[in-house]
Order: sequence, then C-alpha cells, then structure tokens
Amino acid sequence: MIRKIIFKFFFYTGVIAVFIIFLPALILPQKIVLVGGKILGYWIKFCLNLFLSVKVEVKGIENIPKNSNFFIASLHQSLFETFFLQAIFNYPVFILKKELLKIPIFGWHLKKIGSISIDRDKVSKENLGFYDKIISITNSTKRPVIIFPQATRTQIDDKQPFKKGVSKIYEKLNFICVPVALNSGTVWPKSGKLNSNKTITVSILEHIPVGLDPDDFLKKLESALYSELEKIR
Repeated sequence: MIRKIIFKFFFYTGVIAVFIIFLPALILPQKIVLVGGKILGYWIKFCLNLFLSVKVEVKGIENIPKNSNFFIASLHQSLFETFFLQAIFNYPVFILKKELLKIPIFGWHLKKIGSISIDRDKVSKENLGFYDKIISITNSTKRPVIIFPQATRTQIDDKQPFKKGVSKIYEKLNFICVPVALNSGTVWPKSGKLNSNKTITVSILEHIPVGLDPDDFLKKLESALYSELEKIR
C-alpha cells in the first residue's frame, strides 16, 4: 500500500512539474512542448519500475514504419499508454474527448501539441470537419495519429467491439494502420487499484495495409489486437 501511495505521489508530482515547467513554452514553437510529452512517457516507465517493481517490455519496434504515413490503433486499459506511447512514437497526435481540452493547464498543453478533439454526444459543425482536420494535420506534420478503437478505458477482460470510427479514419486517411496491443490493465486497471511486481508488455504488430474494405479492416484489426492480448496478458 505504501509503495502505491509513493508511486502516485511522485508520478503525479512529476506530471504537474512538467506542465508547469513547459507552461511558458505555450507561446513558443510547438516542438518545444512536444518534448514534454516524451519526457512524461519515460517518467511513467521510471516511476513504475522504481516504486512498484514493474518492468515495461516493448516488442515489435521494427514494425514502426520509417518511410510511410501511418496511424496507430491501440488498446486502452489505463493512463499508462496515454503517456508511454509518446516515448515510442514520433510525437503522436491524440484523438480525445473535447472535455479534456477544458481542463486548465492540462487542456492548454493538449491544444498546443495539436490534439484533435471530438464531442461524442452530439453532431456539430466541428465534428463534421473532424476527418478533414486529421488529414490536414497528418499531411502537414507527418506525425502519426493515435486512436483508441475501444473509445474509452476498458478492463483487460472486456473485449468490446471496436467503434466504427477507426474504420472511417482508415478509409479517409488511406494510411497503413499500426496496431498496438498491451496489457497495462494488469498493473493499472480502470478501477485504479495498482499492482506491483508485474510486466507491462507493449506489442507493436505488423501494419495493416491500405485498400481493405472498411468492415474487413475493422474485423482484421480487432482480431489482431485481441489475439495478441491473449498472448501477453
């Protein structure tokens, strides 16, 4: 119990410190703020290892495309991946709930790094331009977009059908998709109860090529991620 309290204290203190340190950078070029996200990715790995004896193993680094535009479809079980994936990939763009942008300081950083928001509860003019915004950002910056096909954090045993939005992005972008499976829910589940002395495995799978029927793509993605989850959980 003490170790978990210490972990939360140091981790969240570090997060707040990074946001405060990089606060002046909000008026500077975007690349400076993006460095803060990468720092937080390594910070969460460091804190998990130091305070909870949790190892982080990354498999399939060689599957990250080097010369092609791509987007990332990742399982979502905890706060871990929202931070750590920034350490693996080249300054990814997150698709997130609009409400997160309203949080003071945190929301300002999300806007500055180019996060794309969507109001999931209603159809709006902003939502109608959602896919055009993704295309514009990815083409102009070459940064990969990260989407969580489950749409929210889930328990590791909860294999929800993927939302069709990810297949729409696949169709509109015409980019290859890099699936990412992980088992962070074994350490930091949605319930918030932390576990120690475990290994978080992040598995970067072979990309799914362009040109598939959107429904076939969705089935292939879901099968690939949930099959890999069974291997690493």
